[in-house]
Amino acid sequence: MVNRKLIRPSLSEIKDQMPRYGSAPRKRVPPEVTNAENYYYIKQMAAKTPMVVVLIDGEEILGVIEWYDRNCIKVHRDDGPNLLIMKHVIKYIHKQNEDQEPDQVDMNQGDEE
Repeated sequence: MVNRKLIRPSLSEIKDQMPRYGSAPRKRVPPEVTNAENYYYIKQMAAKTPMVVVLIDGEEILGVIEWYDRNCIKVHRDDGPNLLIMKHVIKYIHKQNEDQEPDQVDMNQGDEE
């Protein structure tokens, strides 16, 4: 009889060629706390940026953020007493428009002829 070579590859060769699912790096879960809010407060406090704090009920408070902690922020106002505002009543915070005074409202908006 004639010796014939086996056509079937050995099991060890097949294992080397197969992708390893267990060794693939898994995607990391994003961190729960990014500290973006803290960095924003620090930046605005350092620059003493005039800010508008809009509360849940729609009231707008104008002033400069003096300090903050986990639960509240302190807003320094020129036209009234300083306020300590709890964060759970804040809807959002934004920079005050540079072209408008704090109490100025453009009443002629839309009346252009």
